[in-house]
Amino acid sequence: GSPVTTEERRLRDKKHLNDITAARLPPLHHSPAQLLSLEESIAIQIQQKEAYEEMQAKLAAQKLAERLNIKMLRFEPEGEASMQYREVRDED
Repeated sequence: GSPVTTEERRLRDKKHLNDITAARLPPLHHSPAQLLSLEESIAIQIQQKEAYEEMQAKLAAQKLAERLNIKMLRFEPEGEASMQYREVRDED
């Protein structure tokens, strides 16, 4: 047979794929992969690790508070709540 160009082969393979499946590749919304320097890569990994650990700590604190049934209320030592149990009297 005659030699098939790469473009013809790609079109033929694509047509064959269209015949056997309805699945389609999603459109590429983001730019293709970029090369990073080692320093940039390390900085990104450290930033992601810190964000992950912070999220894990918040989640652990939330679960512990739920388990111990701790309620976080506002504390106002000089506010109205402290005056509920005190009665100020004038000695005269």
